[in-house]
Amino acid sequence: MRIILSNDDGIYADGLRALKEILSPLGEIYIVAPDRERSACGHGITVHSPLRPQEVAMENAEQAWSVDGTPADCVKLGVEALIPVPPDILVAGINLGANLGTDVLYSGTVSAAIEGLINGIPSVAVSLATRKDPDYFQAQEFIKDVIKKISDTGLPQDCLCNINIPDQKPKGVLVTSLGRRKYENIFHKRSDPKGQPYYWMGGQPRDEKTQSHCEDFITDTEAIKEGYISVTPVHFDLTDYNSLQHFCQWFTDQEMANH
Repeated sequence: MRIILSNDDGIYADGLRALKEILSPLGEIYIVAPDRERSACGHGITVHSPLRPQEVAMENAEQAWSVDGTPADCVKLGVEALIPVPPDILVAGINLGANLGTDVLYSGTVSAAIEGLINGIPSVAVSLATRKDPDYFQAQEFIKDVIKKISDTGLPQDCLCNINIPDQKPKGVLVTSLGRRKYENIFHKRSDPKGQPYYWMGGQPRDEKTQSHCEDFITDTEAIKEGYISVTPVHFDLTDYNSLQHFCQWFTDQEMANH
């Protein structure tokens, strides 16, 4: 099995090293990751400047590259230009901090997995719901088991697996839907030496209580809050199918027929 690893915390992040350690016995490891921290960069790609990959030596990896681009850049470049053989699976992480609910729209980690999915590769994103004193062992053991399951049975078409691990010993595993997470943002205004203003953004997440679209499943934010591992199937089709007819009512039959 050929496994490609990426992340948004940078190629020398402890979470990436933890993935490499636990997955290297399962197959050939290829790593393509940003040369620095690229958290919350979303699915941006670099089109107006060149990408410069630097091959680096990493133990238990067939090849590894550090790239001066986004996580999506790394996966796109790795799959389409750098890695000499098609990967069988992509794993992004282990991210320092949860990627829950609407976080997936900002997350470089999840975007790396989505880019893998776009390229037809079964993909997994893994995150730890803590930034303090992370213990990667729980995540290592769980992701190893998940990768074995994917190797045996595959993933549904056009679906990636978004995994979040709680910051305590897990009570178990729950399959979840995406919740709704907003942030109480604070913008700290400062001035540079020339007197020009600039801002640092900070804030705390606020998880809104929402009803899951599937009555049999709770949301990922609730699962993590209750101490469970959250496993959420995610796809990149953002169409709101329930609203198609509503928009059709905006236009006359003639207008609709012309398009």
